[in-house]
Amino acid sequence: PNVAGATVISLGCQKAEMSQLKKAIEQRDPGCSKPILYFDRQSWNGPADMIEVIIQQTLIGLQEANKIVREPVPLSELVIGVECGGSDGFSGISANPVIGKTVDHLIASGGSGILSEFPELCGVENELIARCVTPKAAERFISLLSAYRKRAQAVGVDFDMNPSPGNIRDGLITDAMKSAGAAKKGGTAPIVDVLDYPEQLTSKGLNLLCTPGNDVESTTALAGSGANLIIFSTGLGTPTGNPIVPVIKVSSNSAIATRLHHMIDFDTGPVITGRQSITTLATDLLNLCAETAGGRYRTKAVRLDQNDFIPWKREVSL
Repeated sequence: PNVAGATVISLGCQKAEMSQLKKAIEQRDPGCSKPILYFDRQSWNGPADMIEVIIQQTLIGLQEANKIVREPVPLSELVIGVECGGSDGFSGISANPVIGKTVDHLIASGGSGILSEFPELCGVENELIARCVTPKAAERFISLLSAYRKRAQAVGVDFDMNPSPGNIRDGLITDAMKSAGAAKKGGTAPIVDVLDYPEQLTSKGLNLLCTPGNDVESTTALAGSGANLIIFSTGLGTPTGNPIVPVIKVSSNSAIATRLHHMIDFDTGPVITGRQSITTLATDLLNLCAETAGGRYRTKAVRLDQNDFIPWKREVSL
């Protein structure tokens, strides 16, 4: 719903051929419900003529897109992807539990959530396996996690190297501590499906998505899998946004919310001080999600034009 169409520009002789993209789009969206303009650079005599046509046709597409009018939809149509970056020692006791409770509320209303970052789920995999509603989902989670870990180990690294110096300096001393906190973003709902990077969500409820822990590689996949909104927790501060999906930035502590007020949308610091409960803040956060999805609130990342996009090339990225 966040995309009206697309303009695709290709060199013409690269390994990722235009025909592969068209085939993948047809598989995900048979008949292609939205207009896509394809341009192959090597089919043109010069860049000036090609650029002129690209601009003209894209502007015509934008004129058509501007005719689209918002229509009321139920909360059950919302798909929230959850992400964390620049985590600190408070993330696992304030921001992530609030996000998890928000996802629980959404799923109870018929909506869906996507929990990503597989390296940060290593250590709590038994709990997640127990929450899978089918043996097939559990087996796929085990398979994807194991394959990812083997690729990492093949080049001399492992999931326990995921915590960054910033994480460690601010209280997340081990990968186990980081994993325990990161998994809380997924709430407590049953896991209905497990997706590989970036397969499209087809099942309502909580889905797991195999992505790296890297912020932008993960948020790119969340958008590609069907999230139309992303909630992103941070304890140290990170500006990450997305070109097509609003990213709500949630702080784990009030100090960072105050210092980076231009970047933070929602503060869960009151959980730490005891001034507000996780449940109360989760209700407020879900309301903010609805306001954002309805176009009544513009996230700080949108205001800052923070458009980050990095697809995972299946190389090791922890």
